[in-house]
Amino acid sequence: MAGRDFSKLPVWKRMGTISLDEMDSIKLMNRVDTKFVTDGDALVRVLDSAADQGYRVCLIEEHPVTAYYSVYYDTPDLFMYTAHETGRKTRQKVRVRTYLISGDTYLEIKRKQNNGRTKKKRIPLPVEERMDFAGDLTAAAFLEEKSWFKAADILPECTTEFDRITLVNAAKTERLTIDTNLRFHNFRSGRDASLKSAVIIELKQDGRMPSQMKGILLEHRIHPLRISKYCMGVMLTDPQARSNRFKEKLRMVEKIINDKIDRYESNS
Repeated sequence: MAGRDFSKLPVWKRMGTISLDEMDSIKLMNRVDTKFVTDGDALVRVLDSAADQGYRVCLIEEHPVTAYYSVYYDTPDLFMYTAHETGRKTRQKVRVRTYLISGDTYLEIKRKQNNGRTKKKRIPLPVEERMDFAGDLTAAAFLEEKSWFKAADILPECTTEFDRITLVNAAKTERLTIDTNLRFHNFRSGRDASLKSAVIIELKQDGRMPSQMKGILLEHRIHPLRISKYCMGVMLTDPQARSNRFKEKLRMVEKIINDKIDRYESNS
């Protein structure tokens, strides 16, 4: 299913740009992350306001919008998904992420700490190993050292595909990732799903500085909403997965986009 193409928006002609190398050099040492959900029409208005406020867009090979493909791994009993669904404060996710424009691929481990902070560790991985890296001694050792899991204990559960826009403010005190056209595929059930016109925005800011972007989002009536792309993907595609904790999230997203999102109804 083709999604909306945000790469042709006129706003890019008047928004400043920043390179990936310069973006990578921005270190937010006291970082606070906040997620928001909106729809495509509101996003266009947000981008116009961001350009007015001096935000710059990160260009990757001259493109303001780039495609991502992630394979999320989990245990056969969905330990990582269930930890989130049951509200466990300390949890982990294991994924292999590919930047489709370049083919660069990384094995990534995200750790949520009980203080609410998230830390990510990653190493490069050959793209042909993204569905099975157990035979890669370096990757397997990295996983065992940095996570609670061994390569033999986890399997590909769900993919997420989306298009991403990345902005940074003029003072370089906050970054914004904007994910559109979110699609999912589940290996266990064979089910595909999407979040339709929903847009997930994640604001990464220096916690010591005021946020311009929070003001812009509030101006456009966009409010914080904690949401996990992986967990939404599993609940939409795996009828055996517990989903009670996420049903209200789904209803909130549907209200925001004014559309029904299809899913398997589980018995949980």
